[in-house]
Amino acid sequence: MKNQAYSHGMTPDLTHDEAAREHAVRAMRFHLYSQVSQGTRGYFTNVVAPEFEKANGRALKDRQEVRKVMEERPYVQLHLSLQRSVQEVMWNTVVENIERQLPELNARAKNYGQGLGSLTLDEKLEIPRYVANVDIHCMPGGYGYDAGMPDSVAAGAIYDRGISMYQRGAEGNLGLSVLAYLQRNFPNLKPTQILDLGCTVGMSTQRYCEAFPDAEIHAIDVAAPCLRYGHARAESLGKRIHFSQQNAEHTNFGDNTFDVVFSTILAHETSTTAWQNILTESHRVLKPGGVMVHADLPQFADIDVYSQFLFGNETRYNNEPFWSTFRAMDLKAAMEAAGFAPDQCFVDLAPMADRETGFTNTKVTAAARTRGGSSAPGFGWGVQVGIKSS
Repeated sequence: MKNQAYSHGMTPDLTHDEAAREHAVRAMRFHLYSQVSQGTRGYFTNVVAPEFEKANGRALKDRQEVRKVMEERPYVQLHLSLQRSVQEVMWNTVVENIERQLPELNARAKNYGQGLGSLTLDEKLEIPRYVANVDIHCMPGGYGYDAGMPDSVAAGAIYDRGISMYQRGAEGNLGLSVLAYLQRNFPNLKPTQILDLGCTVGMSTQRYCEAFPDAEIHAIDVAAPCLRYGHARAESLGKRIHFSQQNAEHTNFGDNTFDVVFSTILAHETSTTAWQNILTESHRVLKPGGVMVHADLPQFADIDVYSQFLFGNETRYNNEPFWSTFRAMDLKAAMEAAGFAPDQCFVDLAPMADRETGFTNTKVTAAARTRGGSSAPGFGWGVQVGIKSS
């Protein structure tokens, strides 16, 4: 049985029971992030915050204060424990399915070989500690997990299936959001050389390939199992992408090589030192006049204190150790330190987009520069944008 909404040449098979279990976990996640989460926000807005203001004569000022008053409440404790439990059940469901057929998936990936694109691995690459020593978002074994098998695609297959469950099949939609933002704000940009940093299995890279079919597209990551899977996945979809195993802090590309440098949800999975290095490397490999767009979730400064508390739970309960430190970084200062001129770099919010409906949420917060979006309160992807001076 195939998941038709999320099907490609590397999609694992599902037994009847596995499909039913995935459906149940998706339903659990949807209930948690809709009904339960809405209940927690309503509880904060209607009960917790008014009680605090009445007792203290002022509003709650930051996420630390919100956490202190929220975590002692039984409903909130239930919410947080469910959030962790559902995440673990999701990964357990995926891992059992993948490990059952991993030898067959490994063989399937090998069959794609060097076709439209390419795959270059580096056995001597030193994997940075922020990847090697952390199972980010509780993904078992982390991005480098190979299940003890040579030429394994284990981590890539697990990640791909996990995203299917986590986002309910929203394959590569963040890439679509980045593209929509780029095309709205840089309509005359016609890139011939594109670089995707921290590509994992190439979901967003696939979108860039579709948007710029004549461009040469390179995608890098440090995790070999993800790259093996991503290459086979792209080949099965007829996408010409050149995957290589490299650290985005220091790549082997020449100066002034790329018209566009992208990344999606990479920033919050690196250390602050690493992210500064990645920004500097982005500047180095860009051509004069080239554009950098790094997308992640918004900074703490761009969201209300309750959302700050909710985001902070990812660090505390979901194995996202760099999440909160990244959210507090001065991103514009970091881009300037990387070499971008002050008037050629900015932080913005990009509306969410998907293939079927276009923009699904065009509202972004008024705290951010409103280039490419609305100034009404709401939610969008945080983007760091830099243009290399000519």
